[in-house]
Amino acid sequence: MFDIMGMMGKVKEAQAKIKEAQSKLVLLTAEGESGAGLVRVFVNGDRKVLKIEMDESLLTPKDKEMLSDLVVAATNKAMEAIEVKIKAEMKKATEGMLPNIPGMDLGSMFG
Repeated sequence: MFDIMGMMGKVKEAQAKIKEAQSKLVLLTAEGESGAGLVRVFVNGDRKVLKIEMDESLLTPKDKEMLSDLVVAATNKAMEAIEVKIKAEMKKATEGMLPNIPGMDLGSMFG
């Protein structure tokens, strides 16, 4: 017999763990760099840019376009890195909570 009440309890427990994990994502940080480290971008698990560092040698009018390209590249790398961390954190939070249903990855559903 299918235990609907037990399943509902597990779902509520999973929801609480997911909500708790999501609230902690802001504490995660990741870094992306470009131009062999000339530009570094730091982001958090809330997908917000925290800081951009750039080598002073890039701060000339002639390097304006290159600097823009390097900032974009470093930001994209940082965002890719934080996505990996977010998925890992959410997977850890939902591990063992619900039965393993093929094709249903709870960790990626909430990232």
